[in-house]
Amino acid sequence: MSDQTPLDRFRTVLTGASRALAAEPELEVNWSADVAAISGSTLRVPSPGRAMPRGAAMEARGAADSLALQLRHHNAALHARHAPSEAVARACYDAVEQVRYEALGARAMAGVRDNLDAALTARIAGDPITRASRPDEVPVASALALVLREHLTGQPAPEAAAPGVQLLRGWIEQRAGKDFDGLSSLLDDQRAFQGLTLEMLRHLELTEAEQPATDENDEEDPDGDDQQDDDEQGDEGNEAPQPSEVAADAGEGEEESEGEAESELTEEEGDADGADDGEEGMLPTRPNRPWTDLPANFDYKVFSEEFDEVIGAADLCDEEELTRLRAYLDAQLKGLQGIVTKLANRLARKLMAQQNRSWDFDQEEGLLDAARLARVVISPGHSLSYKIERDVEFKDTIVTLLIDNSGSMRGRPISIAAISADVLARTLERCGVKTEILGFTTRAWKGGQSREGWLAAGKPAHPGRLNDLRHIVYKQADQPYRHARKNLGLMMREGLLKENIDGEALLWAHQRLIARPEDRRILMVISDGAPVDDSTLSVNSAGYLEAHLRKVIDWIERLSPVQLIAIGIGHDVTRYYRRAVTIMDAEQLGGTMIEQLAGLFDEE
Repeated sequence: MSDQTPLDRFRTVLTGASRALAAEPELEVNWSADVAAISGSTLRVPSPGRAMPRGAAMEARGAADSLALQLRHHNAALHARHAPSEAVARACYDAVEQVRYEALGARAMAGVRDNLDAALTARIAGDPITRASRPDEVPVASALALVLREHLTGQPAPEAAAPGVQLLRGWIEQRAGKDFDGLSSLLDDQRAFQGLTLEMLRHLELTEAEQPATDENDEEDPDGDDQQDDDEQGDEGNEAPQPSEVAADAGEGEEESEGEAESELTEEEGDADGADDGEEGMLPTRPNRPWTDLPANFDYKVFSEEFDEVIGAADLCDEEELTRLRAYLDAQLKGLQGIVTKLANRLARKLMAQQNRSWDFDQEEGLLDAARLARVVISPGHSLSYKIERDVEFKDTIVTLLIDNSGSMRGRPISIAAISADVLARTLERCGVKTEILGFTTRAWKGGQSREGWLAAGKPAHPGRLNDLRHIVYKQADQPYRHARKNLGLMMREGLLKENIDGEALLWAHQRLIARPEDRRILMVISDGAPVDDSTLSVNSAGYLEAHLRKVIDWIERLSPVQLIAIGIGHDVTRYYRRAVTIMDAEQLGGTMIEQLAGLFDEE
């Protein structure tokens, strides 16, 4: 032990403490420059550095304690089984569960309570709640978790988040305050706690999910250890809960008749850019080719395209804000950028190798092959050997990255998607491969002007898609990377990420690709789940958007020359796409993107 550094001793002690807290003697603790996470029975904890400042050491202890408590008290399979489908409700559901298992440790051990408090303070520093100045800017999940934590443990919200919490405290306590005492008494029973959590989310009008049924399949080991595996841990709360947007009019809905429940979906007023119109010159060109038209059997309808927009990132906010958002993105992801850049350099070497020239040897004429002169000296009977240089055919290529800009991508997933796209665009440009970066969302929550038009028209049955699309061009294919670099910071903008209508976004990106002259066209979709738009799904058949997405994918994969790849973050997209991969940890995104592209370039 004498030759160990203080950092080595700290790591040894922390590993032992984590094993005891998790009741897992085989638990391993790895050290990272990035966020805390779980993979199976291995914890990844931020390293405090050799100097071990007190704050960094406390943060590392808190991260390890939180993950150990999760291993001991959280059953990921049970948690996923009854999770609500709505994006904001799911974020709240995840955040409240983290509060539950952390409260078990904080109540029992004062040291653990202090460690968790330090980790939360560090984690909340990057949360939008610290920058909120209006109630509609406060992520409901973050505020709800902090108010509940205060009730369960007596610890106030971190100072940086306190103003944001106050903006929603009255609304939360008025609607859900009566549920807090019940939750406090159910900390040891995840299933019962889960049921009351869903009831609380209904009181907050965030979900209409049914109370989870109690059946034999729900029985689990009290410690939840039997249900832990790599995939589940990646999806069920290893990292800090992702912030989600609150509806500006969350508590101000008008009373309506029971027969008109669908009209309760009102447009969000929090979108400051809702009135911006896309420029006509930015619309994608649709070439007159037979296979670019939708097949006749597509039963998908659009109520109105009048309010849809295709808009450049620079037109959604001013230059000063773009600069600030880009700086925020760079600062947040310094550790990750180095890892992704190394992977990107491997792809660059692969592409450059494919573009290198090669030689045909033992020719009758050409350039003298100096490497074979030795055999002429040894055996004068051999004739001189010549070589001829030839170019290796390398198809002119364009890659389009289509990134899901929905609310469920908030936090770590959208940040990593942005930086991965940034590094990949820079790499491919260096190799002579054109890159286009696109995003898709909607202009408003729950309908927007399209829904208003539908209501004014008397609510005709089966109206089809009932929201206003917003398709964003972050980087055009012919635009140099240096001119588009700031645009990617727009993904960090609060209020941008709303709902996702994947089928139409896929068609839009595909049409832009078909208009390109390159020989090889690659479309990579990055998403975290199925298409969701509450306004559309409330007045059409169940699975309406998903069915359309399946038809679009099948059509592209069978009839289009575009090579389609999909990467799902936390959700299985292999059920939609023929060539797809699902990652459970958002930090795998950069490497997965590069591996998938490298595989395509290896194909003839």
